Amino acid sequence: MYAIVDISGKQFRAEEGLELKVPHQKEEEGKKISFDRVLLFDDGSDIKVGQPTVSGSAVEATVLEHGRDKKVPVFKKKRRKGYRVKNTHRQEFTLIRVENIKSGTSKKSSPKKSKDASNEGE
Repeated sequence: MYAIVDISGKQFRAEEGLELKVPHQKEEEGKKISFDRVLLFDDGSDIKVGQPTVSGSAVEATVLEHGRDKKVPVFKKKRRKGYRVKNTHRQEFTLIRVENIKSGTSKKSSPKKSKDASNEGE
């Protein structure tokens, strides 16, 4: 069972027990966090695709730690002008462990016909 979830504008494949490195979240370490923007849910036999999200489904996770990634170089240059600038930055991240994936209760239902609507054509 897995789900594709949107976390801070990036999409991740979430499975129970899996640890994910996601963009920095404000919750403290050890706290529970829930993401409700589930784009796709697969339980092994049925796949639910959201339009844009699967209603009623959520991914619950625990915040393990906060950190900073490796340095990313940023180089700017304008040719023939003698302008060169080299900077670096370290992107902040949050390490989470997926604890539970709640399935959506959205099922496609056919429109119900009322007795009055069926008698209108007669």
